[in-house]
Amino acid sequence: MTNPLLEEWAGPAQSPDFAAVRAEDFLPAIDEAIALSRAELAAITANPAAPDFDNTVAALERSGAVLARVRRIFWMLSSAHADAGIHAIEPEVAARLTAWGTEVSHDPALFTRVAEVWKNRDRLAPEQARLVDNSYKGFVAGGAALDAAAKRRLAQINERLGTLGVKFGQNVLAATNATEVVVAEDEAAGIPGDLRAMALAAAASRGLKGQLVFGLDRGTYEGLLTFADVRAVRERVWRAFTGRCQSGPHDNYPLIAEIVALRDEKAQLLGYGSYAEFALVDSMAKTPVAAAGLMDRVWRPSLLQAQREAAALQQIVDRDGGEFTLAAWDWRYFSDRVRRERYAYDAGAIRSHLSLGKVRAAAFAAAERLYGLRFTRQPDVSVYHPDVTAWAVDNEDGTPVGLLFTDYLARPEKHGGAWMGSLRVQERIDAPVRPIVYTVANFTRAEREDDALLSLDEARTLFHEFGHALHALLSDVTFPSLAGTAVARDFVEFPSKLMEHWVASPEALQAFGIPAELAEAVARAETFGQGFATVEFLASAIVDLKLHQADPPPIDIAAFEDDMLAALQVPEAIGMRHRLAYFTHVFDGGYASAYYSYMWAEVLDADVFEAFTATGNLFDPELADRLRREVLAQGDARDPMQSFVAFRGREPDESALLRARCLT
Repeated sequence: MTNPLLEEWAGPAQSPDFAAVRAEDFLPAIDEAIALSRAELAAITANPAAPDFDNTVAALERSGAVLARVRRIFWMLSSAHADAGIHAIEPEVAARLTAWGTEVSHDPALFTRVAEVWKNRDRLAPEQARLVDNSYKGFVAGGAALDAAAKRRLAQINERLGTLGVKFGQNVLAATNATEVVVAEDEAAGIPGDLRAMALAAAASRGLKGQLVFGLDRGTYEGLLTFADVRAVRERVWRAFTGRCQSGPHDNYPLIAEIVALRDEKAQLLGYGSYAEFALVDSMAKTPVAAAGLMDRVWRPSLLQAQREAAALQQIVDRDGGEFTLAAWDWRYFSDRVRRERYAYDAGAIRSHLSLGKVRAAAFAAAERLYGLRFTRQPDVSVYHPDVTAWAVDNEDGTPVGLLFTDYLARPEKHGGAWMGSLRVQERIDAPVRPIVYTVANFTRAEREDDALLSLDEARTLFHEFGHALHALLSDVTFPSLAGTAVARDFVEFPSKLMEHWVASPEALQAFGIPAELAEAVARAETFGQGFATVEFLASAIVDLKLHQADPPPIDIAAFEDDMLAALQVPEAIGMRHRLAYFTHVFDGGYASAYYSYMWAEVLDADVFEAFTATGNLFDPELADRLRREVLAQGDARDPMQSFVAFRGREPDESALLRARCLT
């Protein structure tokens, strides 16, 4: 019987048939796809002709297409639709893919051929030379230049790291699903109606009368901390959310200790002083010193601003007779009070206008005005869950661009947070291939998807992930390894951070039906709270970088985190946006040592958005066309700084970040 996972996708726009996907087919499909890849690589190394770009690097680029299809659909499902069958095989899938990656990297004949082409890369066309350089560096980072004993140890480390990363993510998912806060109806003052209705339904399903049951995805968590009038409720919510994975069956601290120790050992094997040095060598920052330098320059003004904000919040607490010192579970609630009183900003009123259907339509409309793209719902395309919608993406002249899946509502089988991924990347190495991308979020459910209400921050999240999707959809390169979002970690967040601006401008907000005076209040209110937001982010980013520079790596992770926060003088009322115990970006994602990337990318995005605002037209056609051609279309076909300079005419202005965050 043919394994459906090994067949070419034959749905509309060459999309997969998710109805035919079964968990039990993945391991056999991966084994067969690896065997096919092994035969393809053997043909390359057996070629008697002298190594050149076409017979070695381009041939390597063409190999593994079947495995890529199987791998991408598995990781899509494991993060967004992880049923028991997927969970059960996730560690084994990770182990087999890691072992295969090690086998490729450690193939001496293959590395020798790639190295020969690399020596003559200056004779190649620029995109070819970029691919060769990336390929060679990838082999070296995979251990190709190590001796036999070091290769064996590196293989063991990589296999164990793969297992630990899967376990970390599964722990976070399980702990989040197990975390609930029960609130009596007489404690529910201030909680928005849609959150309350969801919690009442959850309580009813458990036979609980007169109570509300809240799950704690981040959207619900931040909504409750912003709106719940009862302080004890806010404290219960905060403690439940921030206490995940720090003890009990889902304790991630032992996993983190082992992960950072193995990462450090891996870096030492490869000749680096720390894992942070290894991780950042191909980034825009290049070194931990440069990444830390940016954060240090922003840290002091943001901490001072946060202290001023805390004083303003404490004034309101004292004025209203609250006999307590501002705590972490109070900050968002009283910040909302300040914004309402000082700036006529009403987060609840804004939220009532930001339905998911409207925000999604606004994202599509912005892409149409900027890049001429059209999005058409495709009901005949197979999806992996009823919450998912497929959209055909076309240029304004009707030529197809690609396919987009959107999956926005929270479900127990989803990992937390929001992300974008690719089922197929753009390429034209032999013939044009159109990308298939997806965006996933965890917004609070409503009876109808389009009616789910978002906070302004959640609307930004939708636009952020949509920005990643546009980066993948508008890619226009030859080779799949260079396509779309396959760029340096501190550059990949630039197009996504940039896209956020098109949801928060007064013009955009008025299009949602928000009254002009309230939309204008958003811009005024944005000046308050930047200290909190920056400190909360930087606390996580600095701790991440320091953790991966520690010599020796710490064993007591909780103590390391506490010591770092004390050394940084992080106010207890702010803390870290992501505690290490559930920091999936770093321990089950690609951001180890690189969570700073969001701020590095924000330097780029703030500078570029100033170019748009300077024209007086946020949809300036000349700038939008240049951004598409010089940044989004380029993928990793050239150094990212070259792409930025090609758009802006100079290197980025770091002070634009301070202006954007109101920290000047």
